[in-house]
Amino acid sequence: MSNPLRDMEKPDVIFCIGTNMTECHPVAATRLKKAIANGARMIVADPRVIGLVEHADMHLQLRVGSDSALLLAMAHVIQRAGLIDPGFIAERTTEAEAFLEHVKEFTPEWASEICRVEPALIEEAAILYGTADRGAIYYTLGITEHICGVDNVQSLCNLALMTGNVGREGTGINPMRGQNNIQGAGDVGAIPNNYCGFQPVTDPAIQAKFEKAYGREIDREKGITKVRALDEAGKSIRAMFIDGENTVVTDPDREHCEHALKSLDFLVVCDLFMTETAELADVVFPATGFTETDGTQTNTERRVQRLRRAVPPPGEAKADWWIISRLAQRMGFHGFDYTDASEVFNELCRLSTTYAGLDWDRVEFGEYQWPVPEEGHPGTPRLHEDGFINGRGVFKLIRYRDPAETIDDDYPVWLTTGRRLESYHSRTQTGRSQGIDYLLPEEVLEVHPDDVTAWGLADGGWAEMASRRGAVTIRVKATERSPRGTVFSSFSFNDVPVNILTGAGYDPVTDTAELKVCPVTVRPASKSGGVAAD
Repeated sequence: MSNPLRDMEKPDVIFCIGTNMTECHPVAATRLKKAIANGARMIVADPRVIGLVEHADMHLQLRVGSDSALLLAMAHVIQRAGLIDPGFIAERTTEAEAFLEHVKEFTPEWASEICRVEPALIEEAAILYGTADRGAIYYTLGITEHICGVDNVQSLCNLALMTGNVGREGTGINPMRGQNNIQGAGDVGAIPNNYCGFQPVTDPAIQAKFEKAYGREIDREKGITKVRALDEAGKSIRAMFIDGENTVVTDPDREHCEHALKSLDFLVVCDLFMTETAELADVVFPATGFTETDGTQTNTERRVQRLRRAVPPPGEAKADWWIISRLAQRMGFHGFDYTDASEVFNELCRLSTTYAGLDWDRVEFGEYQWPVPEEGHPGTPRLHEDGFINGRGVFKLIRYRDPAETIDDDYPVWLTTGRRLESYHSRTQTGRSQGIDYLLPEEVLEVHPDDVTAWGLADGGWAEMASRRGAVTIRVKATERSPRGTVFSSFSFNDVPVNILTGAGYDPVTDTAELKVCPVTVRPASKSGGVAAD
């Protein structure tokens, strides 16, 4: 996230795309509502009539999976209308000339054929964003969970670069993180191509730095993503350690996932509860919850925050760092003899360039946002104010790509998935709350009322939804939140395992699954799962 959360109250124009913020980030969304109350205008691009639409000046109800076409056309309009920031482009970017020539071919009329948004509305949205003094972009998984997720993000960066909406108050490119410490996980190196602080594993100088720190030779090759690890389970990978993730429920193509985990010689799961994934494990380590743990977490605005243990852990539960360090010691690895969480964090600060100016005592009150490159540095609430880390912002030439699977006669309906306000992710925790069960007792399939009638369904009745990978039985909810030809469901309920259906393709750069687009059929069914007779 390039800008701090407080900047959400400062834009003149807010562009929200692929983010159902009022349900997935409801507290942060209140800042956007405050900005709108102060006169800001908002564009929402989403296939569904989400809660943000109620506050928006315009809703671009695009077809699922067509974001890059819309963004290319918006760039075309901004270029054609002369709304670029030539000073910013000249001083702080590269490859602009090729990019501005490239987007000339992507007219609103061309995009409209793909994304099903009227050309005039595309033009109006582009001009509104392009004329803003402070234009801010907010996005989440509706942008990234596609085979073209990287292209989508780069397209948003292109819009910000061409209009100079980077490095200033109330502007920026702002992904809202899906979990409280997902940013922190990346910061400490839980990604296959970087050490902590986003230091590339292939850089010889960085390799030497970590070998000196650890006093041993280190692996010099990039790792693989979880997607590839599951593909190799039972083959080159014989054992796996899964920590704090209910993979069986949250991953696409559930049958493939379960088969992969069952193919292992040995599976270890570390979690708070006996999840669906833990049920498959040979060994389950009981972890502590956040109120039972000392540690740190880094939130969506890069703010490093202390966690303080409020209650003792139940039973034999232990902190994750303790479990991992003791396991490493039993396996014969040196350097894992930590006695408390502060030692783990201080090691991170010694080795990470973004945390270099911090230590355990300095993050007592959570006042620092990284990068904090040296002791005494105040932190960096807003990125790119004085320049880009790599010198210049790079324009990328993007072209539209269809989703991995598109609708056809056999699977004529678009399914898109997401989260709901009342439940969280796989419901490992929220599913154990009676109050939340009262608010959201079951998962439903949101279907446009006209489609309910046309497909022979009944509001409150049951439907079988099937893709090329499997089928689920789910209750129908008639609602105009879904456009005709598109249905929506969350993946949170294990008794309605929607991720059995998903998983046709992955982004070639990140291996992110295309969870937001899946062609399906929808037919009437009985509660027991059988398809109703014609």
